[in-house]
Amino acid sequence: MKILMIADHEESALWGSWSERTAGILSEVDLILSAGDLSAKYLEFLVTMINVPLVYVRGNHDGAYDREPPLGCINADGRMLEIRCGRGSNKETVRIMGLGGSMRYKDNAADMYTEKEMRGRIIKLKARAFRDGLSGRLSRGASPDILLTHSPCRGYGDMDDLAHTGFECFNALLEEYHPKLHVFGHVHREYGDFRRATPHPSGTQLINASGYCITDI
Repeated sequence: MKILMIADHEESALWGSWSERTAGILSEVDLILSAGDLSAKYLEFLVTMINVPLVYVRGNHDGAYDREPPLGCINADGRMLEIRCGRGSNKETVRIMGLGGSMRYKDNAADMYTEKEMRGRIIKLKARAFRDGLSGRLSRGASPDILLTHSPCRGYGDMDDLAHTGFECFNALLEEYHPKLHVFGHVHREYGDFRRATPHPSGTQLINASGYCITDI
């Protein structure tokens, strides 16, 4: 399964200069994951042009989604979803756990959370998964294949300033469920010391989707 991952920057290669070459590169993509801070129009364009499921979480600058959410796209924020994707008869089900937002660095700002608040969101997500029939404990058979967030884990791809500090509770999720991928954004390439892919002690591959990248699982 080939996944296009996007976050933070609306890339001209995907948006402003769409070409036959771009279409060829993306022709084998089965799923799009947006890790936040992208305009709804950008997501709508990609889901229309590539015509595969696009699953997103909100970044800390996506308040416009309250008025105009990205049409044709699937909101995973605060949920665990089972997404059928693939080409022809080779469709697979992928479980995606979504948690948007960043560490709270402004009072009363939307899509920002303290560590305690994010832990509370995880508790609610698990309860919702139980109600949706996906098991409250998310047993091995129902564990997520992908953790999709806006912010990184604490200590893995984050930064020292409060705005770009990762969440420690994400580390706990990875140690508990061992998803194949943790896809995030928020820490941009231009900030320096950018790493696209980093292994986590849990065995999960961490991928910073800032801009865009494509991977296989």
